[in-house]
Parts: sequence; structure tokens; C-alpha cells
Amino acid sequence: MTERQPLRSEGEELQGLLDELQREHGIKEISGWDTGFANLNRALDGFLPGLYLLIGPPACGKTSFAKQLFDQVVMQNSMPGIFFSFAERKKELRIKTLARLSAVENRDIRRGSAYLLHWYGMPKRIADTELPPGWEKIKTVAEAARKWLDLTYLIECGRETNLQQIDEQICEVGRIKNNDRVMVVVDDSQRLGPSDQPISNRLAPIAEQLQGIAVSRKIPVLAVWPELMEETKSSPYAWADKTPIADVILVMEKDLERTKKLTEPNQAINLQIVKNRGGERGKLAYDFFPAFSKFVEVNEG
Repeated sequence: MTERQPLRSEGEELQGLLDELQREHGIKEISGWDTGFANLNRALDGFLPGLYLLIGPPACGKTSFAKQLFDQVVMQNSMPGIFFSFAERKKELRIKTLARLSAVENRDIRRGSAYLLHWYGMPKRIADTELPPGWEKIKTVAEAARKWLDLTYLIECGRETNLQQIDEQICEVGRIKNNDRVMVVVDDSQRLGPSDQPISNRLAPIAEQLQGIAVSRKIPVLAVWPELMEETKSSPYAWADKTPIADVILVMEKDLERTKKLTEPNQAINLQIVKNRGGERGKLAYDFFPAFSKFVEVNEG
């Protein structure tokens, strides 16, 4: 996939490392890219090059979380990003972003400007920084996000999409933006494997190839993977044994007790860090608001 690099001793490479460290003038709280989630930053030390697996059961917000994380990494770090989607269309992914940024529900945005103007009324400015929810607010937040959205690319994938094509498109984004540091998300990554093969059998070979892309290009690759019904009976930490090649494994679980305290259809979600080569394992808590495709970190006392 990539050109073979010349063999160099550690003595030859040492000066390059020292020069790189000397260029870091700022005091950094994390080594990797800012994820936009403070607790996740502390747990993972930011996003570093490697393969990240995001695993969860149906209807727990995996795609929404992946898209929010993708957007935040691009926005916070001014790095280009490419999001590969096998299930959701570009329009739906764009609506998720607009809903999260504007606090206007997905379904209302989907109905279009005429519905928004009819339902919310003609918007009026309340203050210079505050707009009522409506079409004008959506346009305002979209314009404010344009700078970092210009760094993002959405790719609709089909049955013919393979890992070589994914690698080539990552390379193309790096070329267009003149930046080899690219944030990559592959949603429903199980579809990269043969359709006649059980999903559980596809995990190891797909993870190995995605990890190869992450290592060769020195970038973080986040792969979203479904948790099947029979797999929910075991501990989330069992995933660490199933995919030893992954650098970080994040398992999403619904917290039924905390969900009772929320208004439907909002959900309480726990993110189990079951493997983390760069640091600690543990559990992070989130509230998920499906109407806005938004996750909010919760600090449990």
C-alpha cells in the first residue's frame, strides 16, 4: 500500500526525534489529538496513531458518537478527516452535524426550511449571539462551521468498496489538503469483509488491515463494529482477546439505571475502555440525546 522506507538505525533517527520534541513549545496536557471530550482525552492521552475499535449494540448511537468524535477531532486540531459510511447517506450524516450544532431536532431539519419557518415562526434576533431555533439558526451555525467542515470528507461506500480503495482515498485527502495527518472513521466496518462469511469471523482480518493503514500512515483510524446479541452475554473485556491487534477498544453499553432518570428517548451510555495500549482502562459516562445526535460527558461523583 505504501512505499518501502529505507532502513535507518536508531542512532540515525534520534536527532529527528530530538528536533521534533524541541519544536513543541507549548505545554500540552495530552500527547495526541484533542477529541473534544475532556474525560476521553485524559483516559486515552488524546487520539494517537493506531487502530481504535468502537463496538456497541444496535440503537445505542454508535454512528452518532463516531460522527461527533470525528467532527470534534477535525475542528479542535485543524486536521483533515475522512468518514467512510456503509449504512447512512451523506445527507443523514450532515443532518446529524447540523442538529448537534444548532440544537434543532434531526426530524425538523429533515423536513426543510418551509417547515421550520412555519413551526418556529419567522426568526427574530434576541441578542447578537442568540437566535431562536429555526432556519436562520441552522444557516448561522453552518456558516460558522464552514472553516473546519472544509477539512472533512464523507464517502458513501458500497458492496464493491475495499480496503485498498479506502487507503487510496485517505492518501488523496492528504494530497488535496497537503497534510498527511488525517483523521479516519470507518462506520459499519464489518461490511469490508466477505458477505458470505459470519461477521464474527471478519473481525480479525479487517482489524489487521486497518491497523496496517494506521501504522503505515501514522494516523488514528476509528472502526465502528456491531455487537451481536450472543456477544452481549460475555464481559466487554472479552473483546480485548478477540482483537489483540487493536490499539484501543471502546465498548458502548446502555446504562439502564441512569437512563431511568432521563426523559425519553434520551439514553445513558457507558463507554468501557477495555483495551488501551497508551494508558489506563476504565469507564466513561455519557448522556445521549438522539433527537440532536449529541453525546455529553457526565462526571459521576
